[in-house]
Amino acid sequence: MQALPETAIATATRHISDILNLAIEYSADHTAVVVADAQCPLAVALTESYKRCLPNATFIDFDKSSPEDILALFEKLKPSDLVVLIQSTNFRLEAFRIRIELFKKSLKVIEHPHLSRMPGAQGLYYIDALAYDPLYFRGVGTALKELIDHAQSGRVDSGGAELIFDSPFEIAKLNIGDYSNMQNVGGQFPIGEVFTEAKDLEAVNGRVRIFVFGDTSFTVNQPEKPITLVISKGRVTEVIDSTPEFNKVLANIRADEGEVWLRELGFGMNKGFTQTRTVSDIGTYERMCGIHLSLGKKHGVYNKALFRRADTRHHVDVFAVTEAVYLDDKRVYQDGAWQV
Repeated sequence: MQALPETAIATATRHISDILNLAIEYSADHTAVVVADAQCPLAVALTESYKRCLPNATFIDFDKSSPEDILALFEKLKPSDLVVLIQSTNFRLEAFRIRIELFKKSLKVIEHPHLSRMPGAQGLYYIDALAYDPLYFRGVGTALKELIDHAQSGRVDSGGAELIFDSPFEIAKLNIGDYSNMQNVGGQFPIGEVFTEAKDLEAVNGRVRIFVFGDTSFTVNQPEKPITLVISKGRVTEVIDSTPEFNKVLANIRADEGEVWLRELGFGMNKGFTQTRTVSDIGTYERMCGIHLSLGKKHGVYNKALFRRADTRHHVDVFAVTEAVYLDDKRVYQDGAWQV
């Protein structure tokens, strides 16, 4: 297990300091607890960075502590105290849903899950993606939300294929490190996303070329050449240049849900991840600067009369080759960046 270099730890320390001060707005008047493991180099590097940023915090080795001891420590915390979770996989504390239960206690939470899925150079990409620029995230994110919330249509050009959203959009949600109007402070990092979906899912038609999809192991799968999805009335009706693994994804959705719906329209903002700077964990890569979509009926944020919640089983992220994005007639994405 080769450790990450000191330069990477120094970079992570700068970024984490900005997250703590500018996004989480953590005050040293409050208690901080860091629960971490040491099962992969990225987890070790992030733990060292938090030690430099939070010298007075309590650090717990997850693998050397009992669930009872960790839960007892959480019980002592007061509102606005901070919990950081540095996880090579995903911590399990019996039936305790860690982040949800911590939020119920009005605690601030920073999660770094699935770190072991990002070895070698991916760990360096991950650290770069932790950079927090409030002017960019809050300025561009808020501007995108304003345009999305008032747009009557949208269009994604993925290089010779166009996906048309002939519908207004649901009120966009922000993941930009601004928690001033939110019930909970924190979440999974890195951040950087604005997401919505068509109010009328059946008003989505056309084609989209995807260069990455989440496979059945929740891992980034990048085929040799982009896969083209043909969308008719919000459903995938044809797939061109598919792969056996993507066929498996579609088969699983059809087996449980009958047909493959397209739902989420995600505007990823994190410049640390691009079409060439990828990481294997699909939940982390979701912040990639560009458009991502979801396949399957499941979306916990937006309820649709079309679907009974009990029947929604799948939410598979797919990533569009993003050449241009239009909201109404305004081009909002060009040359690999948001233009708002």
